[in-house]
Amino acid sequence: MADPSRAEQFRFVQRSYDRHTGVATLGYAFERGEPLVETLHFPWAPWPESAARQAAFMRALGLLHLLAGVSYWKAALPGRIEVGDHAVDERLAAFLEHAWTEGLGEFAHVNGLDLAGRIRFPVTAPATEKDAPALPPAEPLELPSRALVAMGGGKDSLVSLEMLRAGGVEVQPATVGASALIGDTVRAAGLPLIRIRRELAPRLMDMNAAGAWNGHVPVTAINMAILSCAALLYGYRWVVFSNERSAEQPTLVDAAGREVNHQYSKSLDFERRFGAVLRDQVTPDFDVFSLLRPLGEAAVTRRFSRLRQYHGVFSSCNRNFHQGGSRLDGRWCGDCPKCRFTTLALAPWLTVDEVRAIVGVHLLDEPAQEAGFRALCALGADKPFECVGTAEESRALLASLVQRVGWRDASLVRRLGPEVAEYRDSLQGLLEPGGAHGIPEEILARVAL
Repeated sequence: MADPSRAEQFRFVQRSYDRHTGVATLGYAFERGEPLVETLHFPWAPWPESAARQAAFMRALGLLHLLAGVSYWKAALPGRIEVGDHAVDERLAAFLEHAWTEGLGEFAHVNGLDLAGRIRFPVTAPATEKDAPALPPAEPLELPSRALVAMGGGKDSLVSLEMLRAGGVEVQPATVGASALIGDTVRAAGLPLIRIRRELAPRLMDMNAAGAWNGHVPVTAINMAILSCAALLYGYRWVVFSNERSAEQPTLVDAAGREVNHQYSKSLDFERRFGAVLRDQVTPDFDVFSLLRPLGEAAVTRRFSRLRQYHGVFSSCNRNFHQGGSRLDGRWCGDCPKCRFTTLALAPWLTVDEVRAIVGVHLLDEPAQEAGFRALCALGADKPFECVGTAEESRALLASLVQRVGWRDASLVRRLGPEVAEYRDSLQGLLEPGGAHGIPEEILARVAL
């Protein structure tokens, strides 16, 4: 399509799974041009023997098809959506509209767009044998009580993995993508890795080059749907993510009073909505949840500081994780919000030399980093569009360093310490678990929060 802005219609055209190769295909199209087809490669080409699990997987694949369409629709923002042979009831339509709109909040803000009311999924009659393959209704499945753990290469998923292992839960690390760094962290855990390869439609890059809208999409929502499919194929009752409390806080409130949350698809609101759709559309005998939801970033990092076997292999720097591969020679760029926040979060528990050995530089002693740390602490600047802790956490972490030997002499601790002290944010209070979550009782009884 030469001019993406002229598109008026977006269609879901096909989805399939080849049980012999383990390849799933998801197809989309605008009213002009060839379809955009992405593929997912599930290693070892699993296919359940149970007809009920086969049906549940195909339903989960349909849900993934609908969620992942946001990556393509946002290229042109057409006003009409056609769902093809998907059976979309009012509850599913409401879920998709909310997930797409909130998940594109940062995209809309950065591009100066108002998506309110623009995303509308048509409610269709239930699929019939004529319109789509007949599937048994969603029903309980006899899935083994074991956990597929989403791995991201950073500290959070490693903390979840070790919490589950300590509780005697059988775990299997899994990831979506080709990151070598994630493979390194899982090898350090002494476990095998299920790596699912996702290949976006190549034509999407051509559209971007031709002037398509581009920006942040709710990738965690898509990965949650992909790993739900994987759990049904490989046989896991739980899919475990590692999103903590800071995902609940909006990144900013825009001029119109709308909350914009870079981490919306990591939030409890999305997790609950997605879980409800899974139970309704796929199977009630299945849970997707975040194990770290009751914890803040400070509490997670304190736990991670004790897991020294991972200090040399993990990275939270997002320049490692792109569709085209890492954009770094090492593990840390030393000049981004994630590198700054990781420094802040580790500093109360480790020495200057230990943090420098991880990140590669003493960021709190570099005056050029002041604006970045001010943004983290919301000192006259907006919190960055990154998956970092709350401004309250950043201020409390920084304030705790004022009296800490080794850190108190760093130039930015001396400069910003008096300012953050005025807020009286308590680090100790932020270390306590609490708040709403979706962790199953069986898991809560086995792990130590």
